[in-house]
Formats: sequence, C-alpha cells, structure tokens
Amino acid sequence: MKKYYISSLLVAATVIFSYCNSAKKATAIEIRPTYENGVASLITTHCTPCHITEKAGKKKAFDNYVNVKMDIDEIIRRIELSPGEKGFMPFKKQEKLSDSTVNVFKKWRDQGLAEK
Repeated sequence: MKKYYISSLLVAATVIFSYCNSAKKATAIEIRPTYENGVASLITTHCTPCHITEKAGKKKAFDNYVNVKMDIDEIIRRIELSPGEKGFMPFKKQEKLSDSTVNVFKKWRDQGLAEK
C-alpha cells in the first residue's frame, strides 16, 4: 500500500510540475493600427506643414484618409529613403523617421488600411 501511495504521489507531482516553466512569457495584446488611432497623428507630426491642405500648394494633402490610403506605398517608399536621396521625406528634416514610426505605416497597410 505504501508503494502505491508513493507512486501515485510521484505521478501527480510529475504531472503538476511538467506544466511549470519559468521560460513561458505572457503574450502581448497587439493593437491593430488604424488611420484614426495612429497614422493621422504621425502625419500631423511629421508631414506638417507641407502636406496639410492650407499649406500644401503643389503637394498632395495628406490630411484625410482617402489621400493617405491612395498613396500609402509611395509614402512608405519615400520615408524609407536615406537623407540626401532624391525623394527623401520628411524633406525638411535631416534624419530618417524611426523604424517604429515607419513600421506603423507598413503595419497599417499590411493589415488592410482600416480607417477606424
């Protein structure tokens, strides 16, 4: 009887501890970028005043969803260029946008260009 009790205890302990692992990490909830909750504010921050309606002049205004959606591939291409390359944006800055900023545009495009 004692052998049965010890065997049962070992099996139970093995089952319980097999699911304990300090290497398991909690997965982060991924927020899906939309035009309204990410892209619009980046455009306002990094593309003003050149691509905003009242000052756009000959440049296409990117102050609305439709224009940004139509030109997203060109926007991404130009913000990935290095300073000094023809077409580099943002034109008035001497440094590239951060990778995390560029990735918001890419992720938005890759996930379907949601407005809201």
